[in-house]
Amino acid sequence: MTVKAELNELVMKMNANPDHIKNEKDRVFQVNLEESGSLQIVLQDGKVEVKEGNPLEPEVTLILSEKNFSKLLKDDLNTTMAFMTGGLKVEGKLGLALKLQEILKLYQ
Repeated sequence: MTVKAELNELVMKMNANPDHIKNEKDRVFQVNLEESGSLQIVLQDGKVEVKEGNPLEPEVTLILSEKNFSKLLKDDLNTTMAFMTGGLKVEGKLGLALKLQEILKLYQ
């Protein structure tokens, strides 16, 4: 399964049970995958949507490999270690990167 397919599967799961995201502010998280380009995770009105490229202005951008993004989606990435060793780079609001991780963890 590709990392984009994993993300789309997770988004369907989130939208089917929006309890953990319904009170979240509208946000745009950008993910720059080293192997395959950019995508955005858009949280708006208690729903999640994935957009290819970067059509919206992100508040935070994560730069990582597809392997590490897959691990992040499965709550299997030690983000502190990945950040400290360069396996995860964050541009923008670091607190929002942590918020994304927290939200993803709730759907495992």
